Amino acid sequence: MRFASVPRGVLPRRRSVRSALLLAGALLILAPFVAAAQQPGPGLARGIAQADSLVAEAVARERVPGAVLLVAQNGRVLHERAYGSAQLYELRGGRVERLAEPRPLRTSTLFDLASVTKVMATTFAIMLLVDSGAVDLDAPVGRYLPEFGDPPHSGITVRHLLTHSSGLYRWQPIYYHARNAAEAVAHIDRLPLEFETGAGRQYSDLGFMLLGAIVERVSGRPLDVFVREELYEPLGLRATTFNPREHGFTDFAATSHGNPYERQMVHDTAFGYRYDGDPSAWDGWRAYTLVGEVNDGNAFYAFGGVAGHAGLFSTAAELRVLLDLLLQRGEYSGTRHLRPETVDAFLTRDRYGHGLGWMMPRELPEGSFAHTGFTGTYVAGVPRYGLAVVLLTNRQNLGRSAEGQYPDVNGLRAAVMRALVAGAAADAAADDAR
Repeated sequence: MRFASVPRGVLPRRRSVRSALLLAGALLILAPFVAAAQQPGPGLARGIAQADSLVAEAVARERVPGAVLLVAQNGRVLHERAYGSAQLYELRGGRVERLAEPRPLRTSTLFDLASVTKVMATTFAIMLLVDSGAVDLDAPVGRYLPEFGDPPHSGITVRHLLTHSSGLYRWQPIYYHARNAAEAVAHIDRLPLEFETGAGRQYSDLGFMLLGAIVERVSGRPLDVFVREELYEPLGLRATTFNPREHGFTDFAATSHGNPYERQMVHDTAFGYRYDGDPSAWDGWRAYTLVGEVNDGNAFYAFGGVAGHAGLFSTAAELRVLLDLLLQRGEYSGTRHLRPETVDAFLTRDRYGHGLGWMMPRELPEGSFAHTGFTGTYVAGVPRYGLAVVLLTNRQNLGRSAEGQYPDVNGLRAAVMRALVAGAAADAAADDAR
């Protein structure tokens, strides 16, 4: 069954001119007080100072080459700082060498977001299409991708893809079988299921590759064009993009030295992944330090840099805007981009303990949402306290350990969030006591 594509501009944009004028007048009146309003409460101020020290120490000890930490509350940026280097090491002649003059990291430096793409591009795109009525969360994937209308994929719904419960393979080297997005989707259709559909949550890159394909089929536009025209540009975002070099950007946080991790995933069956094909059948591995091109092999080799699971680049400042759009239930700067009910539906904990697309960590206050990226990126929203937190690191540039792993930043992320949430909670408790 074929569906009419959604043309440009038909997605709802509910603007109120009168509200905008009233807001502009209020801002003029309150302008002298804006600077004072940027100051956090004493509890959060302590939490920010602690988080700042944690990140600074991690960089000083070279647990990561560099980082950017941004903290906002109720739409106001309270802390934004860059630490360390955008690039500390480079692959030269087969050897990873330390740069004599490392490139400094700036708050404006673009990061490869890796799997944060899943929420900041693909999930948002599906939200927009659901909001406009163009996509039904509980419709079978075959409604939008007819080739998936037959077993074993006929029982998979859009919701299954968003909740990682489709049963599709968690990961496969799609580039062994595909040179472009169309061939990649066709190959996924040929694969059997790894798990039973709906039986449990098994985090799947392949599921989000299909969500990206649904966005393209339904909207009639590639994923990168759709999110740019329907989300990023209306929000005033200019540095949130796929294939950023093609758009004139030059300042990037470096990631890995080629794709040694993925190569081991294919060649080493004891590394935790299984590929049943011939590992020697393809040998197009990159042999240079990746700067400004997507680290993820499937996104780069098979999808040309634009995929539903990886490929997006951005800055901490622009990611904060997207977090605040959700924290404000679909409204930003006086303009409504999504209905509140749509945002609520995506940020409601399901039977697997997470939202649609979003992780909902149990260690954070109820209603919080977050996502990580393999390159060392992290975004989190804490509605209870109005917090938007972005922590971007370039951990891969340090290289891998003897065990083949990149530096672990989970502890740093957790400590930063504990400090910030505890500070915001102290302020809220003090307010309640007044």
